Amino acid sequence: MKKTTATDRNVTRRWRTATRSVRGGAWRSEHGETSEALFLSSGYTYDSAAEVAARFAGEADGMTYSRLQNPTVAMLEERIALLEGAEACRAQASGMAAMTAALLCQLSSGDHLVAARAAFGSCRWLVDSLLPRFGIDTTVVDGTDLAAWEAAIRPNTKVFFFETPANPTLELVDLAAVCGLARQHGIISVVDNAFATSVLQRPLEFGADVVAYSATKLMDGQGRVLAGAVCGSQQFINEVLLPFQRNTGPTLSPFNAWVVLKGLETLPLRAKAQSEVALSVGKAIEPRIAAAGGRVLHPGLPSHPQFALAQRQMDACGPIFSVILPGGRSQAHAFLDALEIVDISNNIGDARSLACHPASTTHAGLSAEVREDMGVVEGMVRINIGLEDVADLVEDFDRALSAAGV
Repeated sequence: MKKTTATDRNVTRRWRTATRSVRGGAWRSEHGETSEALFLSSGYTYDSAAEVAARFAGEADGMTYSRLQNPTVAMLEERIALLEGAEACRAQASGMAAMTAALLCQLSSGDHLVAARAAFGSCRWLVDSLLPRFGIDTTVVDGTDLAAWEAAIRPNTKVFFFETPANPTLELVDLAAVCGLARQHGIISVVDNAFATSVLQRPLEFGADVVAYSATKLMDGQGRVLAGAVCGSQQFINEVLLPFQRNTGPTLSPFNAWVVLKGLETLPLRAKAQSEVALSVGKAIEPRIAAAGGRVLHPGLPSHPQFALAQRQMDACGPIFSVILPGGRSQAHAFLDALEIVDISNNIGDARSLACHPASTTHAGLSAEVREDMGVVEGMVRINIGLEDVADLVEDFDRALSAAGV
């Protein structure tokens, strides 16, 4: 295959986002295919025993086994790294595989992690349930409060972990402040950037050390496959993450990598367009919901308490926002049941508009007390805005709100 060389990488790093999304990390075989080739192979053959020995020893380039390298997966990793502005990337089997690997690869018994309280349900499970099983202490703080992050630091604190915007409360963490604090204390910051992707927000530019993704979401963008990614320095990816990944096997399939490669080609267009539609829908329905005693949680709306921060660290605020209806779970369910265009689904980042009730789906595994502390209240509905016509979506929400008595 014609592989990207060091010289080529210097060229690709001069490209802008849209060009990187389409052409970054593309390798071509002797056939000269325009679309990336799909390599469905678990293993590889070699011309000699000496060659394979050299590859396994790290003394020669080339594939050894698809749990470690695959040409299609490698193309995806190179493209995501380029988009992120990272030195390296390793693809993972899912978003939660990415979060788990990014944490467990660097934490040991006796270490301490500080995490933001507002998080996806499974991420909170990692912090509250999984890590303590292995003797890793964890502290959960209000991610919006810099003083709380600082107060939580101990001599054995190794990692800060947070997502911004948070799922599903849309709370923001001040990337520059929190990542800067982490660096002052020799702490690694791990940021879940799935709600924005590098098209809308680039945590590394604000001092983050590691950026993790559910590529299932906006990167694929059409609800087709599961995938994840972890980005960081060459040292972190190759010396810290890779040994964990090699021996535990959260491997992304070549087919899923190929699908995400196709999704990345349109990511800048979709992310920006969906952000615009989401903001328009949020503006349209906010007065009605506010008049009924509810709230719309969207970082792009001036009513959001961190609107100014969103303007500083995000190019646009993404396709996802939440509403809080005053009638609790029954009203939230009635609203969902009355939607005609928008599907009830717990996925996000899709080109189709979707909505779900986090308290009974994505965060159902957490106690009511934890959900309340996170701000995941019974009247909350999380909404993913797709690429449908704005007027159709507003009409659908208006009908559903009327049916739910809002």
